[in-house]
Amino acid sequence: MNKADFFQLGKITKLHGYKGAVTLFLDADDPSRYKEVDGIFLEIQGQLIPYFLTRFDLKGNKAVVEFEGVLTEEDATPLINKEAFLPLALLPPLSGKQFYFHEVMGFKLVDKQLGELGVVEDITDHPTNPLFITTYQDKETLLPMHDQFLVSVDRDKKEILLDLPEGILD
Repeated sequence: MNKADFFQLGKITKLHGYKGAVTLFLDADDPSRYKEVDGIFLEIQGQLIPYFLTRFDLKGNKAVVEFEGVLTEEDATPLINKEAFLPLALLPPLSGKQFYFHEVMGFKLVDKQLGELGVVEDITDHPTNPLFITTYQDKETLLPMHDQFLVSVDRDKKEILLDLPEGILD
């Protein structure tokens, strides 16, 4: 399994009781989208391992989950702090200026005034403002991913049009 074909849904944070249940934190805008999944993949020693669900009780952005074959506290304890993944195909498609970070890797960044700035090499997800990471004029450059500066996302051309404030690249 190629991890690039998956997205991180969340992380198992703690045990829930003593019969093998765990608490799964869902790092999603709308956790209810995932209440019908019948299995998730846990990253264990660098590999994505499928775990089939027998229980999924969602409350906000946390779910109490039970897995097939995980019946005791001893079975569940090694799963604590494991990251949970789902296939990318389960993500809803986005349109307009909305995008998933993984979706725009390699997209060309173009400013309305300055023209081509480089490609999206990575994204750093700062809590206050995520940033595109690119190489502009042979230097690593961080560009704000703020709605105010984001003009459009052209998925066909693999291009993001920005309208950056004057002087931001100085």
